[in-house]
Amino acid sequence: MNDTARDVERIQSIQSFHDFYPFYLGEHANRNCRRMHFLGSSLGLICLAMVFWTGKPQYLLYGLLAGYACAWIGHFVFEKNKPASFKRPLYSFMGDWVMYKDMWLGKVSL
Repeated sequence: MNDTARDVERIQSIQSFHDFYPFYLGEHANRNCRRMHFLGSSLGLICLAMVFWTGKPQYLLYGLLAGYACAWIGHFVFEKNKPASFKRPLYSFMGDWVMYKDMWLGKVSL
């Protein structure tokens, strides 16, 4: 079994977010990747605020595009791996927001 198959088997065996989050952080070891995630999440929140401020729902789409574009650039350019969202989309979405909070609190370096 090659490393990619082992990684897929490992990620599929994870049954809780508590077990997933350490894996998620390992997939974001590169500081520039984490910074791109932070930027994308911040832009996503700004776009969400714009929905309420302007009443224009297209800002939801802009927020999703900005968030995922920044995160994927971080992975493909800096981290040199596939985003965890390709493996476990819901846990990855949750992990992004927990990591964002942890970056604000200084628990994960930015």
